[in-house]
Amino acid sequence: MHDYLVTIGLEVHAQILTASKMFCGCSADYADAAPNTHVCPTCLGLPGALPVINRRAIEFAIATGLALNCRIQHANLISRKNYFYADLPSGYQRSQYDDPLCVAGWLDIDGDEGPRRIGLTRVHIEEDTGKLTHADDNTSLVDFNRAGVPLMEIVSEPDIASPEEAKRYFQKLRQILIWIGVNTGDMEKGALRCDANVSLRPVGQEAYGAKVEIKNMNSFRALERALVYEIDRQAAVLRAGGRITQETRGWDESRGITEAQRTKEGSADYRYFPEPDIPPLQVDETLIDACRARLPELPDTRRARFMHEYGLSLQDAETLTADRHRAAYYERTVIAVQAVGGTPRDAAVWIAGELLRLINDTGEELQAAETRLPPAAVAEVVDMLLRGAITRTTAKEAFEVAFRTGQSPAQIVAERGWAVISDTDALTRLAREVIAAHPKAVAEYQGGKATAIKFLIGQIMKATKGQASPQMVQSALEAELDPGA
Repeated sequence: MHDYLVTIGLEVHAQILTASKMFCGCSADYADAAPNTHVCPTCLGLPGALPVINRRAIEFAIATGLALNCRIQHANLISRKNYFYADLPSGYQRSQYDDPLCVAGWLDIDGDEGPRRIGLTRVHIEEDTGKLTHADDNTSLVDFNRAGVPLMEIVSEPDIASPEEAKRYFQKLRQILIWIGVNTGDMEKGALRCDANVSLRPVGQEAYGAKVEIKNMNSFRALERALVYEIDRQAAVLRAGGRITQETRGWDESRGITEAQRTKEGSADYRYFPEPDIPPLQVDETLIDACRARLPELPDTRRARFMHEYGLSLQDAETLTADRHRAAYYERTVIAVQAVGGTPRDAAVWIAGELLRLINDTGEELQAAETRLPPAAVAEVVDMLLRGAITRTTAKEAFEVAFRTGQSPAQIVAERGWAVISDTDALTRLAREVIAAHPKAVAEYQGGKATAIKFLIGQIMKATKGQASPQMVQSALEAELDPGA
C-alpha cells in the first residue's frame, strides 16, 4: 500500500439511553418486546400525530458533544430526510442537516505512528428506523418497535489513516459513551453501529479518491476486516487501470467481503427541509452548563490522574480506567488498602491481576463480583500479607476462594489453617529432613554453589503447601548447613 494514501471517516450511530422514544412517549426498551407493541400514531407517522422532542435525549446528546470537545450550537433545526425505506413508516426520517446540535470536536487516539487527534465534524440527533426480518421465501417482516428510538450520529473528519486506527477510534468512542451513561455499548443488539467511508488516492495526489461507504458494522472486528478488504479491493481496481465508483456497500461477515448495494446518494438526493411540526430548538448556556456539570471525570483525565496521584504505570492506569465502574472500584480499594498500611500499587496489583483474571474466567461483570469481593476484602488480603500472616501463594488462594464464595479472606485462612508456619522448631525439623533426603543438593551448596539452596527451599515449601515463610525456611536451612556461620 506504499503507492496509495488511505483516507477513512466513520459515522457512528449510537442509540441514546432514554426511557422513551425521541418524539413520543413509547418505551425505548424494545429488545425483548413482541413485534409492533411499542408503537403509537406518532412513531408510526400517522397523519395528524404531532411529535414532541425528548428533552433527556437532547441533554444526553449535549453531554456527548461536551465529552468529545465539541461546540454546542444554540440554534438547531430538526429536518426531514426524505427517502423510502420499508422500516421507516413515515417515509422520512427526522434528523438534522444544516444545523446540527454539536460541531467541531475531536478525539485523541493512539495512532499507528504515535498520538493522533481525530476531528469530529458533528454530533446530531435523529430517530432510529425499524427492523426488517427477511425470510427464505423472499418475504420480509417489519417490526416498528425500534422506529423513533433516539439516536445520535457521530461523524468524524476523514482523519483516520488505517483500519487499525479506525478500530481504536471506535473502541475509544464506545468507552466514552458508556462512561458518561448515554449508551449501553451493546453492539450485538444494535445500540451502537458504524458506517465507514473509505477512499484511496495515489501518493502525491491532493484530491481525495471516490468515496465508498460500508454500512452497518456492529463489531470492532467487522469494522477492521471490512476496511482491510475494501482497501485491498480498491487498490486492485486502481492498479488495473480501473475507476472506483462512489457507492454504498454492505459487509458480508460470513464471506469476508463487501458487496455493492446501491449508488451512493448525495445530500441533495435526500431533499432535506425543516420539519414543519417541530419548532426550532433553542439551547441556552444554562442548559449547556448543567450538562457539563453532570459529566463525570473522563477516561483520559482519570488515567492521567491515576499515574500522577497513585504512581501507576501507563499500562495499569489504562487497565483500571477501561470502564468507569472499574476505576471507581479501584479508588475505593485504594482507600481500604491504605487504611491497613498498603499502597495504591498493592490495590492495582490485586485488581488488575488476580481480580480481572477471575472475572474473565467467569465471564461476569465487576458489579456482580464486587458483591462477593468488596474493597474491604482486598484490603484483608493485603493486611495479612503485610503482617506476614500468609504467603503470597496462600494469599492468591484465599483471594480466589473469597471471589467465588463471598467469604471473608481472613475467615478462609483461619478455617483452612492457611496461616504461615512460623514455628522455628517445626521448620528446623523440616530442614533436617530435606537435607537428609537430598545429599546431592547439599554437597553442591557446601561446595560453593549458593543457588543450590533454592532447591532445598522449594522442597520445604512443597511439603508445607506454600504455608511456610520462604525467608524463615532459608534461615532454618542455613542454620543447619552452616552451623558454625
